[in-house]
Amino acid sequence: MKYEIKYKPAFSAIFVTLEPGEKIIAEAGAMASMDSHVTIKTELSGDFLSALAKKFFGGESLFVNVFSNETKQYVNLVLTQSVVGDIAEIELHGKDMYFQPGAYIASTPGVKMGVRWAGFSSWFAGEGLFKLRLSGKGKVFFGAYGGITKKAINGEFIVDTGHLVAYEPGIEMGIKLANGLVGSFTSGEGFVNRLSGRGNIYLQSRSIGGLVGYLRSKVR
Repeated sequence: MKYEIKYKPAFSAIFVTLEPGEKIIAEAGAMASMDSHVTIKTELSGDFLSALAKKFFGGESLFVNVFSNETKQYVNLVLTQSVVGDIAEIELHGKDMYFQPGAYIASTPGVKMGVRWAGFSSWFAGEGLFKLRLSGKGKVFFGAYGGITKKAINGEFIVDTGHLVAYEPGIEMGIKLANGLVGSFTSGEGFVNRLSGRGNIYLQSRSIGGLVGYLRSKVR
């Protein structure tokens, strides 16, 4: 499979070329366009119970679409996300990766999807009670609102709520005030997400919650 992520960083889209016999799995609604010879099959995202868990707890669709090339020629399709922002790709080699709800776009066969409890610290940090767990081997494409930054941490690192997109299992979350009780709220920072451990994290430059708050203030 060949691919190229174009129109970065604000309007990213994945241009995929499938060789004969190849396939790619994508979140429902991710397809922007495709050749007429591409075969598309809609199926549950795992078994029924795991699909329900991903729908209600992981922020993903109940169904996924499998795009395959059953011809003897190359076929093309374009995948994208609903929000304005960047798209990135990582390669899993048997190691898990955790994603925040709504970040997943597509993956190659061999990648498995599940849901894990994230804890109340994650919920207070604006990241949700559950996280999407991807494991196995293959490529994973994910998106964010705004630009995506990859950062390796070793120890503690502070992230404003709503900006964490993905992280490795060695990272743990904790919630704290940004600058004491009075200073945190007078500065407008409030609670922040205190990450600890060792591994890679992916951050988005914008926050959906921040956008919602801004729009709400303008329509009163």
